Amino acid sequence: MTLADERLRELDNPLLTDKERVVLRCKVAADLIHKGQYEAAREALGELWRGVGQRSPMEDYPPEVRAEVLLQCGTLTRWFGNAQNLPGAQEQAKDMLSEAAREFEAQGVPRKVAECRYELGMCYWWLGAHDEARVVMREALTLLGDEDVELKAKIHIRRTIVEVWAGRYYEAIGILEESKAVFLSANDALKGRWHGQMAMVLDKLATAEENPANYDRAIIEYTAAIYHYEAARHERYCAINLNNLAMLFYKIGRYVDAHEHLDRAQAILTRLKDTGTLAQVDETRAQVLVAEKRYRDADRILAGVIKAFEVGGEQALLAEAFMLQGIIWARLRAVDNSLTIIRKAIEIAEHAGAPAQAGHAALTLIEEHGTTRRMPTQDVVDAYRRAIEYLKDTQDAEDVKRLLACSLIVMSRFDAQVHDPGFTFESAVYALEARLIEQALDLEAGNVSRAAKRLGLKRQTLSNMLHTRHRQLVGKRTPLIPRLKSIIKKDS
Repeated sequence: MTLADERLRELDNPLLTDKERVVLRCKVAADLIHKGQYEAAREALGELWRGVGQRSPMEDYPPEVRAEVLLQCGTLTRWFGNAQNLPGAQEQAKDMLSEAAREFEAQGVPRKVAECRYELGMCYWWLGAHDEARVVMREALTLLGDEDVELKAKIHIRRTIVEVWAGRYYEAIGILEESKAVFLSANDALKGRWHGQMAMVLDKLATAEENPANYDRAIIEYTAAIYHYEAARHERYCAINLNNLAMLFYKIGRYVDAHEHLDRAQAILTRLKDTGTLAQVDETRAQVLVAEKRYRDADRILAGVIKAFEVGGEQALLAEAFMLQGIIWARLRAVDNSLTIIRKAIEIAEHAGAPAQAGHAALTLIEEHGTTRRMPTQDVVDAYRRAIEYLKDTQDAEDVKRLLACSLIVMSRFDAQVHDPGFTFESAVYALEARLIEQALDLEAGNVSRAAKRLGLKRQTLSNMLHTRHRQLVGKRTPLIPRLKSIIKKDS
C-alpha cells in the first residue's frame, strides 16, 4: 500500500473536520502529481475537482486552504489542458496559480509561493514564453531555504527544459550537475527526470561539440530514464523519453530503431488519451519520414500535428511544426505554400519569445528557397539578418554551420554571372530595380514622393512603375488620400 492509499483511507475517519478533509485531499493529490499519476490525483481531489479551469466554491474555508485547492487544481488544469489540447487551458491554469501565489504570499508562506511559481513557469513554457518562464523559476528559487532540497531539484530540472529549448546547453548541463547529488538518492520518478534531462542535453551537445560519443552517452541516459519511469509506473514520462530516444536515433540515421521506439510511445499515449504529447510523437515520426524521403506520408501525419498544436496553444511547438511543413511542401514543389508557412513559423516563434525556433525557421527559409527566383533577394537578406540576430547566443555547432552555408546563398544573390542558367539582362535589371525601389520605400516609410526623390525619379514615374512593372511593391506605399473637391462652384 502506498502513502497516497494510506492517506485516502484516512478520509473515512469521522473525526476529521471539513477543513482537514480538504487539506488531506490536496496532500494526496500533490503526492500523486509528483509521481505523474494525474488521473489518480484528479480522483483524489473528489468534489474539489470540477474540471479543467473550473473553481470549486471555497468561500467557507480560510485563505490558505483555498490557495492549496487552487494550486492543485491549477497544476492539474495545466497538465490535462496540455494532454487533451484544450484551448485556453494554460491561461486558465496561469490565473489559478497566480491567485494561489498571492494568497500564500499574503499568509507569509514563501515555500508555497515558490511551488506556485514553479508550476506557473511551466505554463509560460508550454505557451512558448521562455523568457517569462526563466524569470518566474528564478524567482521561485530565491524564496526557498536550504531545507527545501527536493523542490529546488524539481525547479532546476524545469529550468534545464527552458535552457535546452533556448539552445543554451552548457547552462543546462551546469544546472544538472549542480543538482546531481539530490537525484541520485531520490525515488524512481525523480531519478527518471534527472537521467532524461541529462540525456537530452548530451544529445544536443553531441551536435554542438561535434562529439558523437555524446550520442552514446545520451542513449544510455535515455534508457536509464525509461527504466526508472517504468519502475515508478510513470507511463507518460516513459513515452516522452521513448520519443526523445527515437529523435536521437533519427539524427544518427537509425530510422528503423526510431520507428520502433515511436511505436512504443504511441501505444502508451493512445492508451492514456494524451493527444498533446501524442502530437509531439507524430511530429518526430514526420521528421523521420522526411529523412526517408516519404514526403506525402509525412505531410499527412503533420496535418494532424498542426491541428493539435493550434488547439492546444503551444506556440513554440506550432512554429516547429510549421517549419517542418514548409520543408515538406518545398520538396513536393508547392513553393508558394512553403514560403507562406515558413514565414508564418518565423512570426509565431518571434511572438512566442522563442528566438532559437525563429532563427531556425529563418535559416530553413533560405535553405529551401534562397536559390530560387520566387524569393526576392531582399527577402533572403532580411531572413539571414533575422537568423543572425536570433541565433547570436547559440552554442550549437550545427546552427553555426547552417549560418555559414546560408551566408554563401546570400552572397550568391549579389554575384549573378552572365553564364548562369536562366540569366537574362532584363531579369537582372528588373531584380535590381525592384530591390532599390523597395529599399527607398522602406527608408521613406512608404512615401512615394520622397522615395522618388531619393531615387532621382519623378513622382509620377515611380508611381507608374509600381502599378505596372512592380505591382508586388504597391503594398509598401502609403495609401493614397483622395483630393477633396471644392464646394465653391465656379461661375459659368
